[in-house]
Amino acid sequence: ETNPTGLAFSTDGTKMYVVGTTSDKVFEYSLDPRFNLKAADYMGNSFSVASEETGPSGLAFNNDGTKMYVIGFDSDSVYQYTLSTAFAVSTASYDSVSFSVASQDTLPTELAFNNDGSKMYIVGAANYTVFQYTLSTAFDLSTASYDSVSFSVSSQETGPSGLTFNTDGSKMYVVGNSGDSVYQYTLSTGFNLSTASYDNVSLSVASQDTNPLAVAFNTDGTKMYFVGSTGDSVYQYTLSTAFDL
Repeated sequence: ETNPTGLAFSTDGTKMYVVGTTSDKVFEYSLDPRFNLKAADYMGNSFSVASEETGPSGLAFNNDGTKMYVIGFDSDSVYQYTLSTAFAVSTASYDSVSFSVASQDTLPTELAFNNDGSKMYIVGAANYTVFQYTLSTAFDLSTASYDSVSFSVSSQETGPSGLTFNTDGSKMYVVGNSGDSVYQYTLSTGFNLSTASYDNVSLSVASQDTNPLAVAFNTDGTKMYFVGSTGDSVYQYTLSTAFDL
């Protein structure tokens, strides 16, 4: 993939996934030891989302890896897939379920979920804002609705391209290709965007890639990863304090 846009890991860190707009595919890599990029190995497994989206920009999974979600800026929608074998993209099939976010942003770049799948978040580069949604049935896009809750990151980044949270939702992170940095925010109530505030903490990744497009952490917050389309690579960082940039 020569234009990687999205990045995700399996819950146990033994798998890594990258999606991109050159091939419109999700690619699966194995990691052993877990969460260690030095051990990453492409096993030849991929899944095309081109029938649904030709501009895939973000990627997420549910907790047990039986559902996969792709967001794209061609259709401004999130698409839902079922994996008959957990975290194995070769077993994916489209659920014929999608959710449009066009009323909030016409250039959505990434999505994320809270721990139990009752909330979904998207960030977009048209309005430089994170938007919050409720799913009345966990991880089921057909039950999604907009909460009319949003948080602007425009004071930090006018090209937001990636979004993730720490494990309890008390921290949010946005990466962008305008400032080439990752920005850190605190949510005084976990996973509630209306309680978000900027920590005045950021990390420049420009020395590694000048077009960062997605960000992720390992489960204990001691490692951070981002994917960039200048070097077409995933980069790994160590955090001496968990989830603190």
